Amino acid sequence: MKITSAVATTLAIPEDDPLANMPEEVGRTRPVVILRMRTDNGIEGIGLTFYGGAMTGSLRVAVDELAALTIGEDPLMIERIVRKLRAAAGDNCGPGGIFDLALAAIDIALWDIKGKFLNQPLYKLLGGYRDKVPTYASGSLRRGLSDSQAQRAAQILVQKGFTEMKTQMALPGNPTPAEECRRVRVVREAIGPDIKLMCDINQRWRPEQAIDIGSRIEDVGLFWLEDVTTANDYQGLARVTAALKTPIAGGEYLYGIAPFRQMMEAHSVDIIMVDIIRAGGVTQWMKIAGMAEAFNLPIVSHVMPEILVHLVAAAPNGLTVEYMPWMLALYEETPAIENGMLILPDKPGLGLTFDEAAVKAFTV
Repeated sequence: MKITSAVATTLAIPEDDPLANMPEEVGRTRPVVILRMRTDNGIEGIGLTFYGGAMTGSLRVAVDELAALTIGEDPLMIERIVRKLRAAAGDNCGPGGIFDLALAAIDIALWDIKGKFLNQPLYKLLGGYRDKVPTYASGSLRRGLSDSQAQRAAQILVQKGFTEMKTQMALPGNPTPAEECRRVRVVREAIGPDIKLMCDINQRWRPEQAIDIGSRIEDVGLFWLEDVTTANDYQGLARVTAALKTPIAGGEYLYGIAPFRQMMEAHSVDIIMVDIIRAGGVTQWMKIAGMAEAFNLPIVSHVMPEILVHLVAAAPNGLTVEYMPWMLALYEETPAIENGMLILPDKPGLGLTFDEAAVKAFTV
């Protein structure tokens, strides 16, 4: 079997909030590059990437140029292809940035082809540890909401059956620590004591702020505090982790594999969060998961639940899947949620099929 073609397309996907109808900005879209990779026996694998922002055009070109280097290769030889692409471009472009983003789309498509060729769902190819995984609602309880909006959104999520959900602190307008603490308690009061509540800071605090505010809200019982300070301040993160009882999660902003070694050796966080796009795809994500397991650390996903459900389900140290619905409109069908658990699909590969009408509507 050989790869015969690879076609990338740029889309603009609406950033709606179908979970609680609390969009961050009405009409806002996210630029995404999708990839269709085909083989000489008629199999099509799909992948995608984003985070290009104003450089999405450059990301699209990077996907096209790297994918062209896969033509004629055996798609089952994924490590060989990844090494070829890294040797051709990555060593010159540096360990991160657009190279890893472009590599991710190709790597995801290759694993989709492999699953379809072997007639197995991705999570079974990767290890098959479980066939359902916990998931948490994300993207609805944003920092820009009023207290009443946050309460309403939280209650909607509970009514929909979510047993885990994530809110945000580091509120707009440089609030006092007391105001930060008040807001997270508003959410906790709306959902009760039994719902697992995470809180994302998005790198907006200094370590001393994280220690101060984090210590004030330990009675809230957060499941974790996420990305409390600059992602590669491994020592600063370690100070926060050592000072607080609340578990600290981080890693989504890191590129590739090597930074996670630094994070783990510095004991920077209690929970490893890996973004499959910044990591460089399925292959790299699973290597980081294995590294985390060696450090006795759980691993969690970042966005894209329709794909990451496979990886978290395959990892023995997989903890939960972020249910961020940014990309769900792209597909005909996505994994179902039952009693707060994502159910793994039994279809081969990713188990996903592009909704052609949606792709046409979102193409730019």
